[in-house]
Amino acid sequence: MRLDQFIATSSELSRKEAKRAIATGDVQVNGIVWKNSATAVPANAEVMLQGEPVALPTERYLMLNKPAGFISATRDSDQPTALDLLPAELARNLHIAGRLDADTTGLLLLTSDGQWSHRVTSPRVECPKTYQVALSAPISQAAIAALEAGVMLRNDTKPTKPAQVTVLQSQLVELTISEGRYHQIKRMLAAVGNHVTTLHRSRIGGVTLDPALAAGEHRFLTSAEIASFT
Repeated sequence: MRLDQFIATSSELSRKEAKRAIATGDVQVNGIVWKNSATAVPANAEVMLQGEPVALPTERYLMLNKPAGFISATRDSDQPTALDLLPAELARNLHIAGRLDADTTGLLLLTSDGQWSHRVTSPRVECPKTYQVALSAPISQAAIAALEAGVMLRNDTKPTKPAQVTVLQSQLVELTISEGRYHQIKRMLAAVGNHVTTLHRSRIGGVTLDPALAAGEHRFLTSAEIASFT
């Protein structure tokens, strides 16, 4: 792992602040000042920040900006997976808390902590998830009202829970739901006579996709982001 990533993960510093601390000589590795943020930290190294020892958390919590074309799985023999976007040593023992379809982009949460993952995904928690939804046709007021009231999906026995709908443009809406049914967003828009052309998840609970992350990039969650699911 890069030194700046190590410092940002093991402290309250952002990646930018970690780079600044390294450049100013505030970081020592095995008793030696390191000023190259890109240098890999050896396993079991003793790392000091401003004279205090820092260490990686025993559990790992990350966000990933998933591009289209990657499936939400730990391994697959035929298709690239979201974990393929991570360095092998970082991806080890991680799993995905809240999957996305292969053609859906945006926020994925990955962790090694099973109990934390359960708090994110359990239907009892009703964790809200927000999506930007591009549509094939302008959304009607009747469709908005139906989504906000709850719609019956094909082959389901009960309607969806009320969604929150914000119209960004005539064919672009922000939709927040608190369930996780199969292909739910696409089926909800089909139920009101429209069609989803692109789908992007921007938020899960209190965690918003970092706008600094390009497609395929990741970062560790902050302590506040991790605690937002407790």
